[in-house]
Amino acid sequence: MAVLTPREGADARRTAAEDPGPGSAPPPAESGRRILLVSRDEHLDSLLARRRIAAHLGDLRPVLEAPDEPPPHVVLVCDDEGATERLRASGVPVVHLTSGHRPPSDPPARLDGVLHRVHRPGWLPDPAPDPVPGATDARPTGLLAPARTARRRKREGTLLLLSAWNVPAAEADTFAAETVPALVRAALRRTGRCDVVCDTRLEPIRAALAGLGDDRRVRVRRAVDVDVDTLHAEAEVFLAAPTLGAVGLARARRAPLAFVPALGAAQRDLAAQVRQLVPIPLVDDPEHDSVWESSDDAVPWDVLDPEPDDLRGAQRVARTLRQLALAPL
Repeated sequence: MAVLTPREGADARRTAAEDPGPGSAPPPAESGRRILLVSRDEHLDSLLARRRIAAHLGDLRPVLEAPDEPPPHVVLVCDDEGATERLRASGVPVVHLTSGHRPPSDPPARLDGVLHRVHRPGWLPDPAPDPVPGATDARPTGLLAPARTARRRKREGTLLLLSAWNVPAAEADTFAAETVPALVRAALRRTGRCDVVCDTRLEPIRAALAGLGDDRRVRVRRAVDVDVDTLHAEAEVFLAAPTLGAVGLARARRAPLAFVPALGAAQRDLAAQVRQLVPIPLVDDPEHDSVWESSDDAVPWDVLDPEPDDLRGAQRVARTLRQLALAPL
């Protein structure tokens, strides 16, 4: 089993200049307008949101935040409210994106002096339709879809996409020790290979999977170290934690999806809301045939009937950033 050295910690984050995303090409060096893109390494939705928006920035050039560098013309911060406050105080135009689902009991905080966006598809109900004291009036983006919506014709293996962000440690460790090995064993029997990708707390997963297969059959990697969207395009079966990033992948590509048991309040709330609209299978029993259904019509995404441009959330945010870089508010 492949073992990669994790870079974990509560404050782990990187900019697009450090990590433009596996497989993505840097923008032209001659670009005059600079952009700082910040996301949290250990939050799957945050990472995927930044990468998907970065794919549509045109000639804006990602830069590092450094004392000897000129300030950027515009900043996108995904989820890191501390970074947003600090960068706003420096006088740079900031777009703050809340990338992951938030249950009604935990609405995004109000952020003054910035443009606040929240990742929410048009078909997903507002989790807090009634005003909450201190909550934000952020504008929804629509779905942040991957830049490429096609999957490979020849697909193989299983992608198991997990998120332990903001999940109680005991709950995440129990899931890693008991649920993940059962899922991987079933994936190996059904599809011959399994890529396990998680945003944080990988060591318990690696320990639980030790000895299940060599690195050609079982690979365990951090989300920040791989191109999640490409792995999905290559996989025959997609099992995922209930996150907006995972739902966006399957919805945009009209691909099969099965939810693994939800961890934490946000995942449980999102799974319940999405499954009220579309019957996504739950992986209660890894041996059940419905979990391994890989046909394109396994999930009836057509029932969502979105607005024509709802899949263009990443382009919409990128357009706002380009406009701010040219003409700050």
